[in-house]
Parts: sequence; structure tokens; C-alpha cells
Amino acid sequence: MDSARLKWLGHGTFRLTSPEGRSILVDPWLAGNPTCPEGEHAQEGLDAILVTHGHDDHVADLVSTAAANPGAKVIAVLEAVWALAELGVPEESQIGMNLGGTVNVGGVSVSMVEAKHTTSLRVGDRIENAGIPVGFVVGLEDGRSIYFAGDTALFGDMTLIGELYRPLLAVLPIGGHFTMDGRHAARAARMLGCAYVVPCHYRTFPLLAQDAGALFEGLGGAAKPKVLELEPGREIELPS
Repeated sequence: MDSARLKWLGHGTFRLTSPEGRSILVDPWLAGNPTCPEGEHAQEGLDAILVTHGHDDHVADLVSTAAANPGAKVIAVLEAVWALAELGVPEESQIGMNLGGTVNVGGVSVSMVEAKHTTSLRVGDRIENAGIPVGFVVGLEDGRSIYFAGDTALFGDMTLIGELYRPLLAVLPIGGHFTMDGRHAARAARMLGCAYVVPCHYRTFPLLAQDAGALFEGLGGAAKPKVLELEPGREIELPS
């Protein structure tokens, strides 16, 4: 069994590779993402694509990525899947689900959890209902779990997510303005009880936080959770 790996592709887009080689892409915004390396604009060999919500900075490259990976399952909240069908995501690729549900992708579990944000989906010149924003907890074959919070504000039930799923690592937005900031993300990390935090949704635009200073400050120098700052395009092995 190989090591699990995580790659940040900028903003809220990540590629997770499980110990047994399952590849999962979260929120595909690639070609138009100013922080995504050019060599990462095409993602292939995917088993699943997870969609936390329908905003352009999370789904702009979903249709093209799904077309390049015909065997990959596109997993999203039910109403978003209905809207994605209009954009050309094939029915056989769709898995629509809802809060509290879990699906299996080749031995990797994907659980849908709450997020506090807004959502919609652009279909041509229309704005369609995309259900609700969500987060995901991905359970690997070796028992470790990774929490992708998506775009969210801080909310009290993060404690419950921590109790139910016990994530080793949490991927949390820290940019502020559209999501929680670094100070709130520090509180979220403590509520989740995770050992590691990967910050995201920052540095993309001048409107967002440009560094993780507020996250470090909010954690007060504690040894746990440890902040893992990634650079777009860099892949790391997940800690044990």
C-alpha cells in the first residue's frame, strides 16, 4: 500500500490520492485560476470529482474535467447534479446525495456534511438553483479521514463533525470576506480536534488574506493542530 498524497492546485481546488491509488479532485477551478500552475490545468486519471457548491471559482472546469475523465463520478448535492446535467455532465457520471449521506468510491468513503455559505450555478445566461453548499469528509482505505470544509463560515456543528468523523487533517478556508478568516479557522481546527490544518481560499485575489498569519496567531503557537502551508502544484504525503 502506497502513501496517501495531497496536492493543492490553488484557491479551493485539491487532488487527493488514496493509499490504494484512488484519485479524487475537489472543486475543479483550473485554467482560469490565477494560482493554479499551467501544467496542472488538465487533470486525468480521476476516480471522483467532488463539488462543494456551484460558484464559478469552484466549478468553472468541472464539465471539461468530467469529459476528460469519463469513468469519474461527479459527486454533489442533489439539486446541483440536476443543474450540472444541463451543462453536459453525463447521467452515468452523476452521484447526487445530501447531508448525512455517504457513498463509496472504490474503497474510499465520501461523506457529505454541512457548510455555511451560499450557492448557485451558472447555466448559460441563467442562474440555477444549486441546492445548498456542503463539505466532504473523505475516509481512506487505511482508516484516516480528511475534511474538506469547502467555502464556509465558522459554525458550531464543526464540533460534531470532529466527533463523528475524527479527521486527521482539515482543509479550511482562511481568506475572509467570502469565508471564515484565519482566526475563525483556528477556532474551527480546535473544534474539529484534527492534528493538521491545510489553509486554502487565500492569496488568490487582493480581496482575500494574502498569508496564513491570522491562522498561526489564532492557534497561539500550539503544537497541535500543526499548520501545513502548501504551494500550488506541490504534492505532499499525508502524515500518519
